[in-house]
Amino acid sequence: MTDSVDQQRESLGARLREIRFTARISGAELARRNDWDPSKVSKIEYGRIKPSPDDISAYCRECKAEDQLADLLATRQNIESAYLEWRKILGTGTKRRQQASIKWESEARILRSYEPVLIPGLLQTADYATGILRKVIEFQQIPNDLDEGVSKRMQRQQVLYQRDHLFHFVIAEQALYTTVGDDQTMIGQLDRLLAVQGMPRVTLGIVPFMAPFETATTSFLMFDSKMVLVEGITAELNVTQPREIKVYHRTFDILVNQSVTGEAARTLIGAALDKRRGRPAE
Repeated sequence: MTDSVDQQRESLGARLREIRFTARISGAELARRNDWDPSKVSKIEYGRIKPSPDDISAYCRECKAEDQLADLLATRQNIESAYLEWRKILGTGTKRRQQASIKWESEARILRSYEPVLIPGLLQTADYATGILRKVIEFQQIPNDLDEGVSKRMQRQQVLYQRDHLFHFVIAEQALYTTVGDDQTMIGQLDRLLAVQGMPRVTLGIVPFMAPFETATTSFLMFDSKMVLVEGITAELNVTQPREIKVYHRTFDILVNQSVTGEAARTLIGAALDKRRGRPAE
């Protein structure tokens, strides 16, 4: 994690140095205009110190780069908080992480989610969530708070009934077949997806197995246009930079265009149910 933070700080410094070079202002002149110690500019630009919001504002003001201020401030905010290792997030078990999700999901008016392999947490049954969190606890070797974690995950789903919220879930067809628990667990989960389709503020899209390749992606969760949560193998990434969020919006739009909804989605779910029930697909 330390290496990641250092790299982000160096990257921010390099961007500020480029802005200054483009404006043809020397480091000494920038320091003079802002009553800084002469060494401060080089320390910022080579990542030895993290610039304050006022420092970044000064760069943009003096270098006539005000259009980059919002993105640079978001980059600064990301340092030390964007990349969070699972060993720290889950150090006391799964409950605390579920509590954080409750906060993010309740504050977002529009939530967009893509999952290539599993059913999203907000749509999971208790049995399915139990299967997922049990594997997380085993793999990450963290304290076993399975019951508390599942309880919090179920509590998260109350947000689905808030009238000022909208939800758009896109899953790959593979998620209908990835086995979590046993066949009965999967039958219950697939039935839950059929029920979700009738919820007034929820859209569920499924990207069919044979959909053409358009863009490489992994699972992600978008909270309005303010933050994107990306879960990796070793860490969780919180993306808040506007330019990066635009890329996730474009990616989600591609996935939406590839997905099927309504009766076509019900057909895919029904086929997966028939497989679990041992009936041949019609």
